[in-house]
Amino acid sequence: MIGGPHAAPRRSAERATRQRVAIRGAFDRAARPLLAPEVLALAQREVPGLVLATVYRNLKAMTADGELRTVQLPGENPRYEIAGHAHHHHFQCTRCHRVFDVHACPGDLARLAPPGFLVEDHELTLYGRCERCRA
Repeated sequence: MIGGPHAAPRRSAERATRQRVAIRGAFDRAARPLLAPEVLALAQREVPGLVLATVYRNLKAMTADGELRTVQLPGENPRYEIAGHAHHHHFQCTRCHRVFDVHACPGDLARLAPPGFLVEDHELTLYGRCERCRA
């Protein structure tokens, strides 16, 4: 039956798949943690009609599915990055506010904890100017 009750959900599912692929592509192209509006701007290159509410819905689903993880910097909206990266830290540009991965770690920071405390994890964020803003 053409145009029957199943036609609209299939189109909706195709649109959702195209949107999710565009969102994933945004992360692949940027290769850094992104804010939702940054994801929107990059993904709209492939899906011009994409809106921020759809981006947030997909970011939530992709995070729940384990495809993305959140990067939370103090006083900032969450950023998202592809899950599964090896342990790493971040650098935030103080001029453009973009965040970049730092694939280095100072090592065991347990010695900085008060005596008797157990360090289970750590986050380290470096701040300064990125290469583009430094020029």
